[in-house]
Amino acid sequence: MFTGIVQGKGTLVNLEKGEHVHTLTVKLPDASGLLRGASVALNGVCLTATNISETGVAFDVIPETLQRTTLGTLEVGDEVNVERSLKMGDELGGHLLSGHIMDVASIEDVTHVGGGVDLRFNAPSSLMKYIHEKGYIGLNGASLTIGEVSGQSFNIHLIPETLRLTTFGTSSEGDLVNVEIDSMTQTVVATVERMMGQKT
Repeated sequence: MFTGIVQGKGTLVNLEKGEHVHTLTVKLPDASGLLRGASVALNGVCLTATNISETGVAFDVIPETLQRTTLGTLEVGDEVNVERSLKMGDELGGHLLSGHIMDVASIEDVTHVGGGVDLRFNAPSSLMKYIHEKGYIGLNGASLTIGEVSGQSFNIHLIPETLRLTTFGTSSEGDLVNVEIDSMTQTVVATVERMMGQKT
């Protein structure tokens, strides 16, 4: 499990594209105490550390993950948001995330407001029933509060600290981001849909 509080940015230092599995080697902002087999979220995707060296930490990515997330588009030199898995007793500063991505959204607009940035996203229609103003959403592993919602678009307002710690500081129109919907929101929506279905 993760909190959505990104701990820093890692850099992809090596990419091996196998027939079925890609191996990403990432230089993490802090790999101290990390053990082989540990879970780490890269751009919100829960991955397992398969090898740890001075060069970086290696992660294997299967076809399902490559197809469903943005990890398949990464190139050497790209930065990724990094969060190591939650430990018992850790502060839960964001909201609980599993690292299981539902889909991707695209950035429609980037507006600089003072030291912050407003981002407008376009999301698949299948996700919009879960996206509500002032609700929570996981975007590239960051726990964020949803701003205005209209049609298939929603806004996120980012403070300078979030821009400093995450890859959102260099976001551009057209960029794709991984989306994880808050599990409690999914449960509420599913329950309401089931109850409404029983009434018809």
